[in-house]
Parts: sequence; C-alpha cells; structure tokens
Amino acid sequence: MAPILIANPLQLELPAVGPVASPIGHPVVELKCFVAAELTDKHVETGVWEASPGRWRRQIIQAELSHFIAGRCTFLPDDGPPLEIQAGDAVFFPPNSLGTWHVHETVRKTYVTFDYC
Repeated sequence: MAPILIANPLQLELPAVGPVASPIGHPVVELKCFVAAELTDKHVETGVWEASPGRWRRQIIQAELSHFIAGRCTFLPDDGPPLEIQAGDAVFFPPNSLGTWHVHETVRKTYVTFDYC
C-alpha cells in the first residue's frame, strides 16, 4: 500500500455521519467523518472527524491517536482528570476510554485508531 496524503484537512468536505448515539441535552451533536484509509485485516483506520457543539457519552473502543486541528472541547474520562483540548493538541486515548465529551466550539481532528496490545 502506498502512503496516503490527507491534504489540507481543515478545508476537506466531510460526509455527514449523523447525530451521536448517546446525547446529553441539547443541542444534539452532529458528526462528520472522512475515512482516508482502512486496513480491516490490521484493525487500523485513519481519517478526519468533526463534531458540532454539545455533549454526549462515548466509549472509545480501540486505541486512538488524535491531532485536533480546529475548535475546543473537554473530554471528561470516567477514570481521570478532565482534558481541556484545543486546536493544536494531540491526545492518545487508550482502548476502552469511557467518558463524556463536551464540545464548546466545533472540533475537527485527524485520527488513527488501532488495536493496542
């Protein structure tokens, strides 16, 4: 497989995914996501993801490395201190990270999910 370039992810038009599965109050968060590459046999995916303002519960099943390129949010993990995240930050989420997302300003991130041994 050849390298994959995600050129200018801030300007990339992202397909709508729909509302989050477990919203908390209003507004209900709307998600967008562009999957740039998926290696199903290796359980790896990479792309660009966006969430509108609001709150929801989320379990991040696989390990994930994210680089936030726009916006501001807070992730409140069930087993640790809150993470205040803004454009420019990179975050590693261990597998099965449980918590609540609170998006203050629409966030956009590039991400890679993978199995973590």
